[in-house]
Amino acid sequence: MRAVVQRVTSAKVTVAERVTGEVGPGLLVLLGVEQGDGPTDLQYIAAKIRDLRIFSDADGKMNRSVLDVKGDVLVVSQFTLSGDARSGRRPSFASAAAPPIARALYEDVVRELKTSGLRVETGEFQAMMQVSLVNDGPVTILLDSRKTF
Repeated sequence: MRAVVQRVTSAKVTVAERVTGEVGPGLLVLLGVEQGDGPTDLQYIAAKIRDLRIFSDADGKMNRSVLDVKGDVLVVSQFTLSGDARSGRRPSFASAAAPPIARALYEDVVRELKTSGLRVETGEFQAMMQVSLVNDGPVTILLDSRKTF
């Protein structure tokens, strides 16, 4: 499972001019589920998102989590995070999980974050979405449950 985590002052996802999720200060998470991902991967990713210390403390150091700052989280499914563009010019998405599996794990990550007490909004699974954000910092962190990077 892969995630792009961005610290934001605001973020919004729209489907066909309808807002499906919108947050104030917190995190925008683009989440990709890959073949072979399971409960261990979702626990790893959810814990990292929840506990990642990328918000400033009183001394200006990144030392606080989204929980600490009582921030919001917007989670958007994005199978293209599994894209492999090492060969040729068209990415291969062969390593992306099949939609029924990906949807279930995506929803499990969202549920896990909500049980942490976070306010969590979402995009719409398998929809063509427009995501807008104001990246704060900018701060962008890449996560991979298989720790390949």
